[in-house]
Amino acid sequence: MSRPAAWILAGAAFAFVAVVTYWTIALVVAEARKPDMVPPEKVIEYLHAVIEANRTNYTKNVVEKLQEQGVVEAVEHWKDEKGLPLPAQFLMESGRLVSEKGHKLSYRLASLTPIYVWNGPTSDFERRGLEAVMKEPDKPFMGFVRISNARYFQGVYADRAVSQTCVTCHNTHPNSPRRDYKLNDVMGGIVITIPIGE
Repeated sequence: MSRPAAWILAGAAFAFVAVVTYWTIALVVAEARKPDMVPPEKVIEYLHAVIEANRTNYTKNVVEKLQEQGVVEAVEHWKDEKGLPLPAQFLMESGRLVSEKGHKLSYRLASLTPIYVWNGPTSDFERRGLEAVMKEPDKPFMGFVRISNARYFQGVYADRAVSQTCVTCHNTHPNSPRRDYKLNDVMGGIVITIPIGE
């Protein structure tokens, strides 16, 4: 074997060993970090628990109590009428404020029968998720999605009418395509989106 051929062979062998070593170390490091990593399904579950608790707390301990006492009402045009935001508006406004933080995290309400078209599904994944939680409300719909060439994980949770305020608003709103909601009915879904890999 000629000297140049030997050098090429040695270089190729060295490159092969270097690549195998790199990937072996990378896999070992990744495996070592796994116990510290929270899977995206769990992250979405944790976020949903906080979002749902905040809205339920707001609905039952703020809106209902203040309305019962005649102090102030929750109204659709709360900014102009100096009222409280409706529970759905409270959730959406909180979601808007979170998205302004620049973490690529978002959450919102969506429905197959929205009062306003912008609260309808914005993708095929969301539509399938809303259909799934209508059929099985206790089972969230989750998966990986691509939004503007970035990878995200999305979860759709059933959104139930937790108070009579929700039911009355949807059943009497002039834009509502559905007017037969009852307490605890699924009205749509809470769509939570988190970035995967920065």
